Amino acid sequence: MSERIVLHGGRVFDGTGSAPQRADVVIEDSRIVDVGIGLDGDTGVDVGGRTILPGFFDCHVHVASSGVDVMTRLNQPFSYEFFAAAKHLKATLATGVTTVRDAGGADAGLRQAVVDGLIEGPRLLVSINIIGQTGGHSDGWLPSGHDIPMSRPHPGRPSGLADGADEIRRVVRQMIRAGADAIKVCATGGVLSPGDDPRHPQLSRGELEVAVSEAAATGRTVLAHAQGPAGIKNAVMAGVRSIEHGIYLDDECIEMMVGSGTWLVPTLVAPLAVVEAAEAGARIADSVVVKAREVAEVHAHSIGRAAAAGVRIAMGTDSGVGPHGVNLRELDLMAKCGMSPAAVLHSATGSAADLCGLGDVTGRVRPGLMADLVVVDGDPYEFGDISSRLHMIWQSGRRIDSTTMTKEIVHA
Repeated sequence: MSERIVLHGGRVFDGTGSAPQRADVVIEDSRIVDVGIGLDGDTGVDVGGRTILPGFFDCHVHVASSGVDVMTRLNQPFSYEFFAAAKHLKATLATGVTTVRDAGGADAGLRQAVVDGLIEGPRLLVSINIIGQTGGHSDGWLPSGHDIPMSRPHPGRPSGLADGADEIRRVVRQMIRAGADAIKVCATGGVLSPGDDPRHPQLSRGELEVAVSEAAATGRTVLAHAQGPAGIKNAVMAGVRSIEHGIYLDDECIEMMVGSGTWLVPTLVAPLAVVEAAEAGARIADSVVVKAREVAEVHAHSIGRAAAAGVRIAMGTDSGVGPHGVNLRELDLMAKCGMSPAAVLHSATGSAADLCGLGDVTGRVRPGLMADLVVVDGDPYEFGDISSRLHMIWQSGRRIDSTTMTKEIVHA
């Protein structure tokens, strides 16, 4: 016989953007079965003075990556990243993030290991590997002739390098065959790729349209690394579901995104993490650090303008570029861009769930949905120290003991 657990005495932020309201939440098995006042159950959990929120989403992570120090990557054995990924997933869950969308690197084996309980971590959606053009953001070729891709190909993670419509079609199909939940493409250059400019477009509109069409044929969507305006516009016109980063948004980009309903996943913390890693001694190309410093201020300005115009926003961090397990730092950065506290929390709950196609599964405190919940002390709209005020984490109706979770791997 299943047990009814009632969280009582607190307030509920339901994930829709509405203000927190006093309510109890009843969990049975893995699901929320009731939300209301004066509910009862077999076991009561007092959350008086606290706020119950949906478990957080992070819509842009790289759980198989451990930072941006190239020499560290070169000196790790091939299989090391899989064990590191298990630790990263635990650290992410310990910060109240119960669902992540991996934007390149995690394969279907990591997702299955979470499902089967071999490792502990958030619900994991994967895009397998990043698809981009020769000489583009995801091409690991260096002037020395060495090739150091961001995600080294292996049998479960095919290469994402492709040029022209036919190659794009083939590579998208390979990612789907490998188990991708969504397809990741590069529509512009980037900060981490030393030889390109984030303002320049990559992959033509026609190539992007092929990727979107092939993904849609199997019910999948496309997320586009897109930082400069020309590439952002190409991606929006091609029908991608989300723009990742959006550093150099102009007024036309924003208008197009509002009109098409395209989501924006800001990852404001990512360039800051690159600068901080360099200052801590990480071995990163000088050109990469220069770009990271240049984009930080314009990035925040772009996101603030997009939010004010009504662009749909979902929280993402690019963790893997920066440390895992500090994901909620992004909430404070979004608030500092001018987003209201309710909009910030919505971006990390209900809006993110809708972006990921999981709005009928999780992301809101509503009967019938999975019991992915976070209980926080104090004001849920104060984000600067919210990670230190996590009181409880529930995933699929199971309380997570965050005190036993592992911390981020730190490399000297």
